[in-house]
Amino acid sequence: MILRRLVLLVPILLGVTFITFLVTNATGSPLSQIELNPRVKPEDIERIRHNLGLDRPVEERYFTWLWHLLQGDLGYSMINGRAVEDRILEAMPNTILLSGLSIALAFSLALPVGIACAVRRNSWLDRVFTTSAVAGFAIPTVWLSLMLILLFSTQFREWGWYSFPAGQVRDLKDPSSGLFDRIEHLVLPVIALTIPQLAGWVVYIRSTMLEVIRQEYVRTAEAKGLHNRTVLYRHAFRNAMLPLVTLIGLSIPDVFGGSLIVENVFAYPGMGRLAVTAVGDKDFTLVMGTTLLFAVLVILGNLFADILYGVLDPRIRHR
Repeated sequence: MILRRLVLLVPILLGVTFITFLVTNATGSPLSQIELNPRVKPEDIERIRHNLGLDRPVEERYFTWLWHLLQGDLGYSMINGRAVEDRILEAMPNTILLSGLSIALAFSLALPVGIACAVRRNSWLDRVFTTSAVAGFAIPTVWLSLMLILLFSTQFREWGWYSFPAGQVRDLKDPSSGLFDRIEHLVLPVIALTIPQLAGWVVYIRSTMLEVIRQEYVRTAEAKGLHNRTVLYRHAFRNAMLPLVTLIGLSIPDVFGGSLIVENVFAYPGMGRLAVTAVGDKDFTLVMGTTLLFAVLVILGNLFADILYGVLDPRIRHR
C-alpha cells in the first residue's frame, strides 16, 4: 500500500502543479504594476518580460519550470529575484513551530475530554463539552482570530491588564527576540489554530469511543472483573485509535492550510503568509513552490496515517 501511494505521488503532483500554473497565469502578469507606471519605457517592460520568460507560451514555461524542478531548482522570485527555496526555508520553521504546537495542544486536550464525554454520555459534562465543541468548530478562523486580538490585545490594554501582542513581524529565529518574546507572539496564533482542531477532535473521539465501548469484547472484559481504567484504555481506546489515526494524518495539511488565515491576521512570518503574499504579487515561481509544498504535505499526511495503521494493528500489512 505504501509503495502504491508513492507511485501515485508523481501523477498527483503533476496534476496539482499544472492546474496551479494555469490558474496563476490566468490571473494576470506580475508586471501589471510596472506596465501602469508612465515612467517606465515600453522597451524596458518588454526586456523584463523576456528576461522572466513571460513572453513564451504557458505550456512551454510550465515544462521549463518542471525540468528545473527535477534538477532540484525551484527557481527565483519574480519580485525580488531571491531563490524560492531560500524563502521557503526561512518561513517553514515558523510554520512548523506554530502548527506543531497547535496539533500537540489540541490532541492533548481533546483526548481526555472526548473519552470523558463518551464514558459519561448524556451527563451535564457531556452536554457542555459537545455543545462547546460544535460551536468552536462552526466559528470561522478569521473571525476567531480577530476576536482574540480585540479581547486579549486591544481590550486588555485598555483595561490596564496584561495584553498579548497583536502581531508578529519579526522572524522568530531573530536572536534579538528572547524566549519570552517568542512565547508572547505565539500565544494568540496557537489558540486561534487550536480551537477549531480541538472542537472537531472532541466530537470525533467521543463518537468513536461510544462505538467501541458497546462492542462485545469490551463487555466481556468488564464481566471478567477488570478495572474500569484497564478496560477503557487497554481494550477500548486501543481500537478507537485506529480511525483517529486517519484524522490526525489528514489534520496535518489542514493545520497548514489554516495557517494561511491565522498567519496573515497575526502578521506571523510563516508559510501561510508567504503563500498569500506570493498570490497577491502574482509571483508565479513562489506560488508554485508553496503549492508544491502543501500538496506534498497532504500526501505525506495520508502516508503517515497508513504507516501508523500498520503499527497499531499488525493485521494490516503494507506492501
